[in-house]
Formats: sequence, C-alpha cells, structure tokens
Amino acid sequence: MPAITNHLPTAELQALDAAHHMHPFTTNKDLADKGARIITRAKGVYLHDSEGNEILDGMAGLWCVNIGYGREEMAEVAARQMRELPFYNTFFMTTHVPAIALAQKIAELAPGDLNQVFFAGSGSEANDTNIRMVRTYWAMKGKPTKSIIISRKNAYHGSSVGSGSLGGMTPMHEQGGLPIPDIHHINQPNWWAEGGGMDPDAFGLARAQELEQAILEHGEDRIAAFIAEPIQGAGGVIIPPATYWPEIQRICDKYEILLIADEVICGFGRTGNWFGSQTLGIKPHIMTIAKGLSSGYQPIGGSVVCDEVAEVIGSGEFNHGYTYSGHPVASAVALENLRILQEEHVLDHVRDVAGPALHEMWHGLSDHPLVGETTIVGMMGSLALTPHKESRAKFAMEAGTAGFMCRERCFANNLVMRHVYDRMVISPPLIINPDEIKEFGRRARKALDECHAQLKEQDMLKPAA
Repeated sequence: MPAITNHLPTAELQALDAAHHMHPFTTNKDLADKGARIITRAKGVYLHDSEGNEILDGMAGLWCVNIGYGREEMAEVAARQMRELPFYNTFFMTTHVPAIALAQKIAELAPGDLNQVFFAGSGSEANDTNIRMVRTYWAMKGKPTKSIIISRKNAYHGSSVGSGSLGGMTPMHEQGGLPIPDIHHINQPNWWAEGGGMDPDAFGLARAQELEQAILEHGEDRIAAFIAEPIQGAGGVIIPPATYWPEIQRICDKYEILLIADEVICGFGRTGNWFGSQTLGIKPHIMTIAKGLSSGYQPIGGSVVCDEVAEVIGSGEFNHGYTYSGHPVASAVALENLRILQEEHVLDHVRDVAGPALHEMWHGLSDHPLVGETTIVGMMGSLALTPHKESRAKFAMEAGTAGFMCRERCFANNLVMRHVYDRMVISPPLIINPDEIKEFGRRARKALDECHAQLKEQDMLKPAA
C-alpha cells in the first residue's frame, strides 16, 4: 500500500487539530497557539512529518514500537483477522482462538508460575484490574482488611482513576480527587536526585526498607500488595541501586505481600530479557503488560497472574471485565509481534548488537558539560542535566525548564527524546542498528550543544542554593 502523501497543508491540519482534538498531558491552548507536529508515516526507526522531515524516533512511540514501524506482516494479520472474526467478547462462557493462543504464548514466555492472563485494552486498565484482583484475592481468603496497596512516589502506572492513584505523580493527584483510598506511597530509589552523600548501595537498601516501615505502620493485616516498575520509565528511567530489589523481595516474602511488577515498559525485550523482572531478579505474583506486547500496533494489555492467585480468583465469580478484553484483532496482532520478536531473534540483537552500541553511544555523552550522569539498561536510558556535575546540583529555576529546552532542540534536529523534568530519556525501537545509533548520538550531542549554548546565553546555568 502506498504511503499517504496527499493531505491538507500543515497549517490547515493544525487548525483542525486545535479545533477538535484534545491531547493527553497537554496544555491544549498552548499547543493550539504553537501547532502540533503532524506525523504522516513511519518506517523502521524513522518518522516522517507533514513538512517532509525524517525524524529518528528515540522513544519508540511511547516506549512501545519494539519491532519498529511499517511491518507489513502486522497489517496482513490484522486484515485477515478482521475478515474472519473482527470482534467477539470473552464474557458469558465464550472465548475465541486468538485470545486462547495469545494467553498460552504469554504463559510460555513469562517466568515462574505466571500462567494465566486477564486481558485489558491498556496498561492503565490492567493496573485497574490489579487493584480489584488483589483486594478480591485477600477477601476470598478471609482477609478482607488487606486492602492497602503500596506504591512509590514519582511512579507511573497509568492515568485512569485507579491506575493514576497507584502512580505517585503529584501533578496527576492534584486533578480529579486522586488518590483513591487505601493507596500509600513510599519514596523512590532515585540516588542521583535524592541520595545526598549516601553510598548508592546504602541508599538503595534504605529506600527498600521504607516498604517494611510502611507495612509495620499500617499493620501487616492491612497490606494487600506492593506495585513497582522494575525500572521506573516515565519517572525518568530511574535504575535502582543493586541492593534495592533483593531487599524488596525479602520484605514481600516475609510479610506475605503480593508483589506486582509493572512490566508495561520493561516487558518484551526492552531490558534485554523478555521481562524486566528477569533482568533484575524479581519474582512477582502479577505482572502488568501492554505496549511491547503488540509493539503498539494494536491497543492491548493484561495482567499475567501466578497460579495461586488465579486459582483463588477463579474459585468464584470475579465481577470485572472490559468489552475489549482479549479483542481478537489485537490478540492476533500481538501474537504476530511475539512471533517476530522470537523468530527474528530480536532479544539476541538487543543483547549482542544494539544494546552494546547504544550503551557506548549513551555513556559517551557523559563528557558533555551539561550532563551529570548517564544510566542505561538494555534499550532504555536517561541522562541528568545539571549546571554542576560534581555536586549533582539542580538548576536555580523551575524544574523541567532545562529539560524542555533540550527536548525542543532535539525536535529541531529531527530527533525524538523525551524529557522528565531535567532528565532526558530514551527508549528506541529494539531493531535499531549501529549506524542508526551513531546518527542518534550525533543528533543528541548537537541538541545538547545547542541547549547548553542557549542556557549560557540566557544566564541560566546557575545551580540551586
């Protein structure tokens, strides 16, 4: 099928967008004044916009296009499934072949005894499912008071009322009456920003032990679960110190707390293994999945559930579900995505080719005067912008100002990198090759140079007191 190149002029598209389209996580008035960037097509790791620019996508869409853009097989599978069975639900003692096959394949790939899947349409929906599932689980075991779920500050688990409550982002909690009751947040393992003079390992241990403190404070008989991403993605690709996850695991095991690993970003090859839990040695009772499950080609998510929890939930009626749970087209597309990841040895490519090249490029930016640290695991990384490397200083201006300026210089150089406050984060398609990584590095350094010059010119390279 030929690319769609015949479209309205950019200015007209921007005007229509501003008139009718409300964007997520956006001040829509400001966007209307500036005009949205119109993406028209994509192939491999490159996007193309309505002005003819070719843009290297360093974020794989929203952390999701693991196999890259433009895979014809995915379109063919979707079309075939639409012709055969475009939709049917999985309510009322009914199922269909794509949902069965996908659940079986996920169980095959998942670690340990994570053998059953409750499908959703997104990671947000799946984490809403998890809230109800863990509370129902404990109630069915005769412990209805175990309803508190502990999460972390600066965590992101979705933006619905339930999943947004699980997340620990203050700007989200300031709108819509969040968090809902019985959600408690402890501090994140962000050594760079919050570790002070502590050794990273000691800091990681101390932050993990806040979970035990919260359990003792609220009472073990009140705690249902702890939820966390193996590596915080939207929080700024925060890679915890090596001491953190073993201590979290010990505490969950000691107090019989269900452990939920949110694998929406880390799953399906992003960290070099099928799941981030395998990379970091986590043994969860439930994993949240989405994004890389279909490489973003169709909206789909789910909760991968261990045998014991699934058996308890399955012993009665779980009054929960979504119209599109296990949607046949989304399931078929996800299956094809998993086939591509397996048969094309994409995880081997991450571990042996793309990962080492990306790590070398990314750590090579650490000599830049604006960069305080570079961190990376697999194919997700971040760098901290700072006016003073040695002290890990923040800027003496509103947090995120420097990050936003750097992001704008990335866009100007046809590179997508995201900013989280004053951290720049990356998550390119897993299929990126070494030459593309070199080009990524060239554009990233140019954007950093331009941002540094702009900050210097405007006398904004001042550390906070």
